[in-house]
Amino acid sequence: MKTTTEISKKAQSRPEQSGTRSFLPRISFKERRKNRALPTMRLLTLLRRKAPRFWEVAEVVGKWVWITFTQKQPREVTMTLSELGFHWNKLRQCWQHPCGTITPRSPRDPRIKYGSYFAADLELI
Repeated sequence: MKTTTEISKKAQSRPEQSGTRSFLPRISFKERRKNRALPTMRLLTLLRRKAPRFWEVAEVVGKWVWITFTQKQPREVTMTLSELGFHWNKLRQCWQHPCGTITPRSPRDPRIKYGSYFAADLELI
């Protein structure tokens, strides 16, 4: 019978458990909470300043901001979006930011009800 000491020695010797994976910085949940409450225009200004790549593809739907990619993004991108206050919407397959406004989920596409435009089409100060 193996003792727990023998098992833990074997587990530590495995390369995949010895810390060979690169570690990403942690998400600041304090920043995330603060960013989720930002109104639409302040969020767009933040995106333009801190993440111009996201600003170029950001779509404003009503008061919400959506970011859609054609392919799965690397973990660094999803962490950045999460810290900026976005969450993944599995149904609509996009990253969404409520801009301080929480509304009940609609079965219809909100673009029909509220309209939409791309942030890059705006002239922000």
